[in-house]
Amino acid sequence: MKKTLYLKFILAYFIFSVFSFIIVTTFVPSMTRDRLVREKAEHLYIEANRISDTYATGLYAREMDLETVKSQLDSLAVYLDSIIRIINPSGSLVLDTDSPLNVEQVITIENFDPTATGGSYYMVNTFFDNFEEEVLSVFSPITSGYKVKGYVVIHCSMAEIQESCNNMLNISYITMAILLLLSLIILIFFTEMVYIPLRKITHATEQYAAGNMHYEFQVESDDEIGYLAACLNHMASQIAGAEDDQKKFIANVSHDFRSPLTSIRGYLEAMIDGTIPEDMHGKYLNIVLNETERLTKLTNSLLSLNNLNTRGMLLDLTDFDINSVIRSTATSFEGTCRRKTIAIEMILTGDELLVHADMEKIQQVLYNLLDNAIKFSHHDSIIKVETFVKNSKLFVSVKDTGIGIPKDDLKLIWDRFYKSDLSRGKDKKGTGLGLSIVKEIINCHGEHINVVSTEGAGSEFVFSLPVGG
Repeated sequence: MKKTLYLKFILAYFIFSVFSFIIVTTFVPSMTRDRLVREKAEHLYIEANRISDTYATGLYAREMDLETVKSQLDSLAVYLDSIIRIINPSGSLVLDTDSPLNVEQVITIENFDPTATGGSYYMVNTFFDNFEEEVLSVFSPITSGYKVKGYVVIHCSMAEIQESCNNMLNISYITMAILLLLSLIILIFFTEMVYIPLRKITHATEQYAAGNMHYEFQVESDDEIGYLAACLNHMASQIAGAEDDQKKFIANVSHDFRSPLTSIRGYLEAMIDGTIPEDMHGKYLNIVLNETERLTKLTNSLLSLNNLNTRGMLLDLTDFDINSVIRSTATSFEGTCRRKTIAIEMILTGDELLVHADMEKIQQVLYNLLDNAIKFSHHDSIIKVETFVKNSKLFVSVKDTGIGIPKDDLKLIWDRFYKSDLSRGKDKKGTGLGLSIVKEIINCHGEHINVVSTEGAGSEFVFSLPVGG
């Protein structure tokens, strides 16, 4: 398209120009000439009929003499800028305004034939070779007693008609030139407003097809082409972001898998080659077991996140008691809380509170949030879990008084594998996928989750669910 579209418009403009020139120079001159001849003939025919009905009829009826008729027709001929003749059917001239009267000398027009007009009342020729150049000759019969006594013939020079025709043709040529100029201006506008933006868009698509998703271009336009360019830029930026996320994802997965695998291999090699004495094998086998648990947890988290992305809307929605799920989930952390002397305080609305959601996935959300709260809380602290209903929505709050989240990290905590600087050394078993899974599950339910955190003071996560029943 980049190489042919503009050439097509140039070719179309060239064809339009050629055909316009051919039409104006071929058909318009003959049409204009015929129209002017016809109009002039109609005008002269009216005058010829008047002469035939008055002066010529009076002359043949001997009511007017030849000198009087000649004098009247001479004046009319000057007015009409024409030659007026009265001709007998035999072709002999009775009167000619272009010549003085001479009754003694009879002038005859050779081969005179009034039917030569072919059913019309005028003809354009040399009038039976009587003139050296073409003239317009208009016939009007002179009748008396149902017989044709003669003819009134008015001759008009074609030079005058041709001059008028040329003047009109000049107007046509000027009009054609103006139209071609306007069409050229339209072509220039098309080049600036359509073709050049299309070239930019085409070049951009070629760059994107080649894998250069960071290529940027700009089209200054408020129409559909500008909107298309903006959408293409946005699409490319989204794809580029997705590619960057994918690279980051692969790098994080590789790192998180490589670390425990390296530890496992190192300890096992050390036990095999005797670096670690046999009486210490039990200790390091427990470390290896912890690393395998870390790998298992990471793998399960990846599978959960993948299932949420591919089948996120396939939820097993039922009505269940959220208070009961909160109590059972909190119970599973009893041992961990005892070791860190952490208390979980539950402020639940009512003995039973029904919600409409997927129970297993909401239990996973609560588990991840409580796991993070315990992980980043100090010893001898309290974690509060609260439920409340507002505007037909249930809100669940998990609040701790731990290390908190830095302000710059709040928008990044939902990203996969993201770990803030404060959390990196806190728990090496963390995968950085817990909050991503939480976010995906809540989004699948069409609900929202928010976080409020102050560094050094703790964090509060609040998510909503539709009330059941």
